[in-house]
Amino acid sequence: MLTNQCSGISGNYNNYLEFILPGMVALSSMTISFGGTTFSICGDRLFTKTFEELLLTPIHPLALHIGKMLAGVVRGLMTSGSVILVALLLTGNWNFLNPLFLLVVVLNCSVFAGLGVIVGLSVRSLESVGLYNNFIIIPMSFLGATFFDPGTLPVALKVVVYLLPLTYASIGLRASAHLPLSQFPWYSIPILLVIAIALSLWGGYKFAHQQD
Repeated sequence: MLTNQCSGISGNYNNYLEFILPGMVALSSMTISFGGTTFSICGDRLFTKTFEELLLTPIHPLALHIGKMLAGVVRGLMTSGSVILVALLLTGNWNFLNPLFLLVVVLNCSVFAGLGVIVGLSVRSLESVGLYNNFIIIPMSFLGATFFDPGTLPVALKVVVYLLPLTYASIGLRASAHLPLSQFPWYSIPILLVIAIALSLWGGYKFAHQQD
């Protein structure tokens, strides 16, 4: 048995596959929500030149951000759904479909779709998107508790790992799939929610100042 001490929460896993699959759901939802949203906005801004028409519509900047963010959330959920299906087939664990698991997935998609909107509004070329991928998304993919138990890390590394929103998604998904409700790390939900709201406000501000 693989024993997990994830942020002070103990749980048993039959094999490493059961441990890693929730992390893969978190990773896939992050990657697609961020990348799909960023490249969609960049395409409108830099190539098709339809973004200016969007800014002329009588819609509040925050509503524009939320619309783009929700499109990214849908992309992330579609990709996550395929990973969840694989998880169901390989493990037979139907907890991958419980409401708490799905809530954490939606919050994770919201966080990174919101970040994708901000990056898409900020970059001046598609090459610049690669910098964000190389220095933010890819490092977070490996450090965000997707492949390991953050509870086993030295204190100095824990500080870094727990600064990453993906960490809270990974431990939340892992706990909701394999642990009793009483052992769920409830702090992960408000943390992800606060980050998503903060990014939405920032994104609305960016939309409001696109023509400055």
